[in-house]
Amino acid sequence: MGLLEGKKLLVTGVITDASLAFHAAKIAQEQGAEVVLTGFGRMRLVERIAQRLPKPAPVVELDVSDQEQLDSLVERVSPHLGDSPRLDGVLHSIGFAPASCLGEGAFLNAPWEDVATTIQVSAYSFKSLSVALLPLLGEGASIVGMDFDNRQAWPAYDWMGVAKSTLESVTRYLARDLGPKGIRVNLVAAGPVKTMAAKSIPGFSAFEDNWDGRAPLGWDVTDPVPVAKTVCAVLSDWLPTTTGSMVMADGGFHAVGV
Repeated sequence: MGLLEGKKLLVTGVITDASLAFHAAKIAQEQGAEVVLTGFGRMRLVERIAQRLPKPAPVVELDVSDQEQLDSLVERVSPHLGDSPRLDGVLHSIGFAPASCLGEGAFLNAPWEDVATTIQVSAYSFKSLSVALLPLLGEGASIVGMDFDNRQAWPAYDWMGVAKSTLESVTRYLARDLGPKGIRVNLVAAGPVKTMAAKSIPGFSAFEDNWDGRAPLGWDVTDPVPVAKTVCAVLSDWLPTTTGSMVMADGGFHAVGV
């Protein structure tokens, strides 16, 4: 019996088969879950990627900055969830920052309009998605967001880093407000993995070059599986009293100094 046997999950943020979300969906299916994906923009690409899962998954369009799409999300997801529609878990793996918000000089010079977009899509949407799906989420459900630990400043990460700090705070308040409903809300703070999102970060090689040497367990930036397994563990029933937390999947990098 798999760790997620019988669970019904919504997974956002699949762009390519290198995405952390893709690997989380893949492992979730291998552990017995039924999975529905959401896509944005390049829907045909996401639909093709969905066919590469062990069991091809349905794809629902979702722009988390579009309130109409959020308002209709339950109606559009429910037909893929059987006769008694419910969700046992949600993975929020969504982040975006305009180019002006990343890289040298970005923190001091990025215009508010771009910063606002970064925070809305990368942090506020965690709340928006969770609230939109509440009619499908019952006691014992688990909402998980993808994070990059931003308790310190990183090279080039700039306003995306601020958005991640915001995401971490949003998680705590969501955990507070959804806990009485029996819903857990957590983040998985991953080490750097070579994904399409990572490629958009100027200076990403600085993370690649240093992470493996400092992480006590070592780190392979080409291997998304350890992070995906951690996501599936948090989505499962095996952390029943864990909420409002950052679960680290970084090889221990966060625990050691220079």
